[in-house]
Amino acid sequence: MQIAIPLFDRFAALDAVGPHQVLTHLPGAKIIYCSERAGDVCDDSRSLTIVAEAAYADVPHPDVILVPGGPGQADHMTPGPLQDWLIQADRTTTWTTSVCTGALILAAAGLLDGREATTYWLAMDELRRLGARPRRERYVFDGKYVTAAGVSAGIDMALALAANIAGVETAKQIQLGIEYDPQPPFNAGAEASAPAEAVSALRAASRFAAAEA
Repeated sequence: MQIAIPLFDRFAALDAVGPHQVLTHLPGAKIIYCSERAGDVCDDSRSLTIVAEAAYADVPHPDVILVPGGPGQADHMTPGPLQDWLIQADRTTTWTTSVCTGALILAAAGLLDGREATTYWLAMDELRRLGARPRRERYVFDGKYVTAAGVSAGIDMALALAANIAGVETAKQIQLGIEYDPQPPFNAGAEASAPAEAVSALRAASRFAAAEA
């Protein structure tokens, strides 16, 4: 089973690496990082580099696509190499998935038209504008399309996907194997529970703020 994770400049590291840590344990899984050209790709912090071992053209028929988000997503909202590859590769995928604002790339490519989906909490209005039906859930399945909310939600989505691919017991073993037992020190991981001042600060600084105005 070939799992393709497309990378682009300024992707969010955990969007890609979190699901990778889960899905790499699926029986027969082979994860391939790809990009417009094979080579180094920097994350949004400029402190982590992942090697894309293949160009998009080298991965024409993956079984699973997982599109990360991150600030660099904004550069792939119009037709171009990434969207072209997604549209072609999606024709034969078993699963097409995204994490965080990766859903906006899928939506811009027309792959989420009329479908229920989720994304980063500040990008929900943009997801709706692009033709999807936003749901404020940790992850959303709609047919073969699976979308995760912001960043860390990719781990939850990957475990749910693993259960669909290999069964619940296998997914539970993967969860235990990576000791995924989140117990955050603060109840501030969602807009509904976070302090109002934190919500306001992030909203004011968001690159989506202008679109919401």
